[in-house]
Amino acid sequence: MASNVGDQVVRNNALTLSSERPAATMSGYVMLLVLLAAIAAGVFGAATVKGDPGLGGVLMTGAVLVFVFTLLGFYMLQPNQAVAVTLFGSYKGTDRTTGLRWVLPWQGRRKISLRANNMISERLKVNDLRGNPIEIAAQVVWRVTDTAQALFDINDYKAFVIVQIEAAVRTIGARYPYDDFEHQEVTLRGNHDQVAAELRTELIARLVTAGITVDECGFTHLAYAQEIAGAMLRRQQAQAVVAARKTLVEGAVGMVEMALDLLSSKGVVELDDERRAAMVSNLMVVLCGERDTQPVVNAGSLYQ
Repeated sequence: MASNVGDQVVRNNALTLSSERPAATMSGYVMLLVLLAAIAAGVFGAATVKGDPGLGGVLMTGAVLVFVFTLLGFYMLQPNQAVAVTLFGSYKGTDRTTGLRWVLPWQGRRKISLRANNMISERLKVNDLRGNPIEIAAQVVWRVTDTAQALFDINDYKAFVIVQIEAAVRTIGARYPYDDFEHQEVTLRGNHDQVAAELRTELIARLVTAGITVDECGFTHLAYAQEIAGAMLRRQQAQAVVAARKTLVEGAVGMVEMALDLLSSKGVVELDDERRAAMVSNLMVVLCGERDTQPVVNAGSLYQ
């Protein structure tokens, strides 16, 4: 019990180890003016170095230092990009402001994309709830929401996403049967939207430690494994044939009953039990048979 509590504490600490916060950065356009001023000072120092070598040398040296210092702090951010700023290995915040930006040159910068990523997993062989081997693959749209967690809590967040998607697909695939011929329970094939929503919930719970969320997901491939596909196909065909026969027999019985009632009510012919049974048999053969019937004309009496 103590070990479980300790593991839970460790996991909770891992979840809160890094959390994104705004970084102290500057607009690069303001520092661009400083850069231009340094260039102007350098040009002025070069022009005055002949008349006053001391002043010209100081201006040129200062201009070069300011130019290099300013130039090394620039970086560019495109829409849906962010930069994590670090100082000697310590996380100082994340800049999400697009355009030309500037930080102190000795601060580290790691760019990360915030755009949506679309990924299709490999086809996995999973045993469903009934133990039948099936092939399953999923399409997932994910994106980074917390840059600090993605960069500093996970060694490689993209590889982490791939592994967790595979684990979640296996979990959901084993939680439900592939199909239910009686339509009495949730299945992978018959309840696609419900299962996909549960897969998304499972993925969000698995990827939250990496600062990643899932926008949408669904199955791109779902089928029985090749070793049982033929047997399952024959089973489905047999189920379909039985269902069709059942409907056909129910309809034929209704038609025979209606025909006998009409013959009796209108007095067209009077039939005893034996002839009624023969007529029912003939009508059932005609209505349920798969081939066209061949009529036989009786030239004698009804009983010959």
